[in-house]
Amino acid sequence: MNAPPKAIAGVSTFVDDRIGAGNFLKRNLRKIFPDHWSFLLGEIALYSFVILLLTGTFLTFWFKPGMGEVTYTGNYAPLYGVKMSEAYASALHISFDVRGGLLMRQIHHWAALLFVGGMTVHMLRIFFTGAYRKPRELNWIIGILLLSLALLEGLTGYSLPDDLLSGAGLRITQGVAQSIPIVGTYVSFFLFGGEYPGHDVISRFYSIHILLIPGILLALVSAHMILMWVQKHTQMPGKNRTEKNVVGAPFYPAFMIKSGAFFLFTFGVIALLGTFAQINPIWLFGPYTPADISAGSQPDWYMGFLEGALRLMPSWEINFLDHTVTLSVLIPALVPLGIVMTGLALYPFLEQWITGDRREHHVADRPRNNPHRTAIGISGMTFYGLLWLLGANDELSANFHLDLYTTTWFGRIAVFVGPAIAYWITYRMCIGLQRKDAEVLSHGVESGVIKRLPNGQYIEVHTPPAEDIAEHIRGKKEIPVLESAEDGEGIPPKGARSAIGRLRAKMSQAYGTDRVPLTDGHHEEAHEEEHAGVGAGDRKELH
Repeated sequence: MNAPPKAIAGVSTFVDDRIGAGNFLKRNLRKIFPDHWSFLLGEIALYSFVILLLTGTFLTFWFKPGMGEVTYTGNYAPLYGVKMSEAYASALHISFDVRGGLLMRQIHHWAALLFVGGMTVHMLRIFFTGAYRKPRELNWIIGILLLSLALLEGLTGYSLPDDLLSGAGLRITQGVAQSIPIVGTYVSFFLFGGEYPGHDVISRFYSIHILLIPGILLALVSAHMILMWVQKHTQMPGKNRTEKNVVGAPFYPAFMIKSGAFFLFTFGVIALLGTFAQINPIWLFGPYTPADISAGSQPDWYMGFLEGALRLMPSWEINFLDHTVTLSVLIPALVPLGIVMTGLALYPFLEQWITGDRREHHVADRPRNNPHRTAIGISGMTFYGLLWLLGANDELSANFHLDLYTTTWFGRIAVFVGPAIAYWITYRMCIGLQRKDAEVLSHGVESGVIKRLPNGQYIEVHTPPAEDIAEHIRGKKEIPVLESAEDGEGIPPKGARSAIGRLRAKMSQAYGTDRVPLTDGHHEEAHEEEHAGVGAGDRKELH
């Protein structure tokens, strides 16, 4: 009864004798994974990507990526006899004539939205907890590339049906391409195969959408997962959790069961959305013609901030050497996305340069414990959110009876003032939450018991916080600060003698100074291990 079945034992022995899989599986199946709800956010993106690959494969069997003109003879009566492109006709055929085609189309579209959304919230979780720090900078860069490619993948897929709504998006894409100085016209001609709308853009987007970008995404996702596996997952601060261990459950069976259930849950939610929540009803929009545009047309949510930037930008252009540079298109198309993505990619290295912290970090930060980082993140979210909101300024004006130009000018001012206000409010909130934590450690928590003192005064009895809560709070580590004080002879440190060095020292003081130190005697001061360093090979796993 204790021996495995002969069929399994024979195959296992055969494989193990030839490739040594036994030791590999024994070592990796017991790998420890920490347990925290926020760690599942990245899995939403991963499972959505799997669903995208499966449903996308189904759709390729019937979709025809051509712009040749045909007459529609399918089952959707309102468009019967209308001339349209092969791409639009095949999309209608999938929706109304292929069994389960509309469901697959809608699951594919919802999965795409959830894929980008899952990556976005996963990236925010990593940013706010500092999980991008050494040794995970490379994985952070891979994540930024994944998000950028996902946006491009969404743009190409959104354009494939060649309906009136996607055609409006293609028109904006063509305008952005043409706004690029000197080479813009050539880029547009290459992309569209001649004068807009050309005859090649759908077939070219199709190849990019189903082959090029998915292949790169698959390679980057694999590299991302391998690096995460090798470097181990970060863990939240708590009891028995240090930089040298991992506290959690083994990959097999605990994590595999949980992940399998979560995949089924993610698929179930997307399937329910695809069944009951209509999305992108292309038959209502009609085929694309360059002379028409839909009223109140909006892109998918992840492109909304670019739409908002285009709507807010004044109509600026300059003429230089007989070339017209259309700033009203070039700036909103490239600058907001460039600020966000470039800032995210450089942030781990900028933070390391400012703080001088070159230690390995395997325990994540609570966002409140690094108030400047958290405030910067919320400022970026506010900048993005305002652009996203103002991408629908026409709808806001129509539904709330506001003047369109008033909403536009509000947006132009808010995109600069809003992030600054968000930064200040977030910073003060983080300091307030740190003070609350210090109060919990110093004075305990309210017990609900009222006691009367001999002098007649009534007080509420405080009790020590629960051990897990206390250890969670004590996980705070002081942010390192560069040495900038002058010595006895008035000479500053070597790194603070140049103008850049002095700027770096001031930034380090502002970024890393701990405004609310913990006072219960258990807090581990960061200065004691500022240069200690933790080797990846020194880590061990606890179950």
